[in-house]
Amino acid sequence: MSAGTQSGVLVGRCDYNLDPKHRFTIPSSWRAVMGSPDYVYVMPDAREKCLNLIPPVEMEARLAKLRERALFDPSLAKALQTIGSVSEQLVLDVQGRIRVSDKLLRFANLTTTVAMVGSVRMVKLWNPAALKPDVVDQAELGSALESVGF
Repeated sequence: MSAGTQSGVLVGRCDYNLDPKHRFTIPSSWRAVMGSPDYVYVMPDAREKCLNLIPPVEMEARLAKLRERALFDPSLAKALQTIGSVSEQLVLDVQGRIRVSDKLLRFANLTTTVAMVGSVRMVKLWNPAALKPDVVDQAELGSALESVGF
């Protein structure tokens, strides 16, 4: 299948062990929400030591906005080069696995296990040790809901 429309939101948490080839599986339910894409994008987060797994539909929406800007805008060209140099387009195998480069695995300190955290429009890839204990923090949830006007 090819990248289709995103039909839901990416929520929840799944922890996966990296296999001997340093691959991990994107859950089938999340692949379905993403529109059963053939590939995904992975890039370092600009503020936290994690990776962002971005569905093609979400990336295309962002690129559409960039295409409205001048093709030879020097600041845009520099920014896109920076983004492109640290990002990857990864093809999913038939089992829904991807292989993130060693450089990005090192950036996020992903050595044995990947904690995949749904972030509504994308997935955050974390070292499980970097996350808070698996409890519901009502104050944090309340602030998050308020900040997005939910």
